[in-house]
Amino acid sequence: MGNATIYDVSELAQVSIATVSRVLNSPDQVSEETRSRVIAAIDELGFVPKFEALTRARKAIGRIGILTPSFTSDSFVDRLRGLITALSGMAYEPVIYDINSAAQRDGYLTNLPMSRQVDGLIAIDLPIDETAVDRLLKYKLPTVQIVPSSQSSISRNITTIIHDDKEGGHIAAEYLLAKGHSRLGYVGDTGQPEYLGTFQDQKLDTFRQTLAINGVALPDDYVRLGLFGMESARQLTHQLLNMPSPPTAIFASSDTQAIGAIRAVRESGLTIPADVAVMGFDDIEVAAYIGLTTICQQLKESGQLAVKLLLELLEQRQDQAAQSITLPFALMERDTA
Repeated sequence: MGNATIYDVSELAQVSIATVSRVLNSPDQVSEETRSRVIAAIDELGFVPKFEALTRARKAIGRIGILTPSFTSDSFVDRLRGLITALSGMAYEPVIYDINSAAQRDGYLTNLPMSRQVDGLIAIDLPIDETAVDRLLKYKLPTVQIVPSSQSSISRNITTIIHDDKEGGHIAAEYLLAKGHSRLGYVGDTGQPEYLGTFQDQKLDTFRQTLAINGVALPDDYVRLGLFGMESARQLTHQLLNMPSPPTAIFASSDTQAIGAIRAVRESGLTIPADVAVMGFDDIEVAAYIGLTTICQQLKESGQLAVKLLLELLEQRQDQAAQSITLPFALMERDTA
């Protein structure tokens, strides 16, 4: 149907016009079953909301939509900073969509391609299922996603920048073993918000595997998991340090957690790194300032690369075929390990 209206959508989906409007504008306020029915009707009818006309009217400056979790760790902030910096001075303004639920994520992935409120889209660490990918392609909304390696196989039909957390665990283990440590601990997360997808701690998996290959065990009681944050990491580190045979080195799942671990080591009257080495992951901006030995996952650079790839898609200087780019990690050897 070439000129489908909101009335057609409401009739086909058997919902009110107000419900269709909520699906488009406030998807988290609609049940998943109803939302799916409305989206299916929109797709079947090829409905495009009327505010596309307004979007085209303001073509003097373009818009880049950025889908980012509201679960704002410092690593998300640094990645976002790279995006914003790269867009500075360009003919596009960033529009940030803060995601705090699966319904909100899916709602934006449904609405933005149809409405053309943005000219291109960058999704940070958010899983995009094949239905959403098909919609992005159908409505020709150029999209780049930044995802961990655990999600890199989900959406192969859009350009993807991968940060390989598996490599991070391997680098950390090799480094700490080379420093002579054989009794190691790990401080990490119990999980993540459901809208970020299935949680898999690949850093821990490869950290443990690399230690095992080198004849060093990482027993379960030397792995302490809790809520993300400095305070939780501080408490978990105290648990490790109070063990009969405490670890001589601790690998934290993030720099934020490493900072909490450092606090606990110092509160215990121990010296870093002579008594206990602490190693982080991310290389957030504060890491260099405090001398934290960590693994750099090129946060700002990944944001800048996402903008570069998206602009190439928008300007059609790059073949529209999807690319997959894995950014290498780097060891940042400083004072704590």
